[in-house]
Amino acid sequence: MTRDLPARAVTAPELLAPRRADRSGATGEPDAIVIAQSTEEVQDVLRWAHARGVPVVPRGAGTGLAGGAVPVGGIVLDLSALNAIERIDPVDQIAEVQAGVVTADLDHAAAAYGLLYTPDPASAEISTIGGNIATNAGGMHCVKYGVTRDAVLGLDVVLADGRRIRTGRRTAKGVAGLDLTSLLVGSEGTLGVVIGATLRLLPRPERVATLAAMFPTVRAAADACVELTRRRVRPSLLELLDAATLGVIDRVQGGTLSHDGGALVIAQVDGPGSAAQIEAVEAAFTPAAVWVRTAGDPATAESLLAARRLALPSIEAEGKAVIEDICVPRSRLADAVVRIEGIAQDHGVGIYTFAHAGDGNLHPIITYDRESAEPPASVTAAAEEIFALALELGGTVTGEHGVGLLKREWLAREVGADVLELYRAVKQAFDPRAILNPGKGF
Repeated sequence: MTRDLPARAVTAPELLAPRRADRSGATGEPDAIVIAQSTEEVQDVLRWAHARGVPVVPRGAGTGLAGGAVPVGGIVLDLSALNAIERIDPVDQIAEVQAGVVTADLDHAAAAYGLLYTPDPASAEISTIGGNIATNAGGMHCVKYGVTRDAVLGLDVVLADGRRIRTGRRTAKGVAGLDLTSLLVGSEGTLGVVIGATLRLLPRPERVATLAAMFPTVRAAADACVELTRRRVRPSLLELLDAATLGVIDRVQGGTLSHDGGALVIAQVDGPGSAAQIEAVEAAFTPAAVWVRTAGDPATAESLLAARRLALPSIEAEGKAVIEDICVPRSRLADAVVRIEGIAQDHGVGIYTFAHAGDGNLHPIITYDRESAEPPASVTAAAEEIFALALELGGTVTGEHGVGLLKREWLAREVGADVLELYRAVKQAFDPRAILNPGKGF
């Protein structure tokens, strides 16, 4: 293939090397890369690949955690240079952006108009809009504002054969035709290459209130989070950290949180009624809590949120980490976190669990020795049990990271053979030569 490459394809080892992997740890070997500079170049690459049956793996910043951007030979199509915020319309409250725009950069630009781009994955400072769309990324505020799909009104897409299409709309409402936009969001580059998007913005909340509560056990903390739902309180953020996570934060950062109790919950509300809402959160938490602390100013709020922001860096400071991602019904949250503690004990591995508790999305982080080239068998076995637990509790094996390379077998178990057959029929319609991100998803 190297004697017949699309224009501007490069094979220099120093350029190929950083595009062999994403944050999942999975690796592959591309034959070449193209760092696209224009829509026309994306089209040219796909026409070339389609004519020859050559795999194309779209890539943004490479922050994915499921192997979705890992090459399988062929061409890595890097979209990070397509990074223009083309338009922000403060009246229609939309943004039109290219796929390589960094997520946080869009939100910062929207803030100048008093608007908010709501999806906020943990990687927002480095991940791109295209990658977020590919995986239907979530984040800490999706309990109130939804995931990436809820913010996407329309897409600019190049199909496998190089044709360019636009899906969706710029209007607040629209039901004409099939909803191809929602189908493409979360398809992990297997149906088309997203090169741009029309995104919904919302008014930026003027009032935000934050509260932290320590609980004696992780079950008490999880039950308190479920109690908010029973009381019809809708926080904009609701995060839970278990005892193991509090312990590693203390060890690495030098704190004493783990001395106070077995689980920490951080809640945030926003909007005109935030004062009354935070009082309702406090009333729900106080009966079972060791202590409850509220923040009346941004600096104090940031100090309460600090433990959540420090969780993953602290875990990664102690060793290599397998970052998992399951989601269960909110009513089963307590069962899930307690059972994960048991899985850690059964396999003799460290598992640190923090959760977007408002929507039942848990991140059990399994650690192992930094010197090990691959996760040991005990880590793999623990991860398998966690996936099985998610399905047993009526949940899913991935809430926001995607399927990628790593969870294909578990997707098959979750959806079943008949649904997989439909997925593959859709894939055939979009990509008859199966060149787009082969081996990913399904």
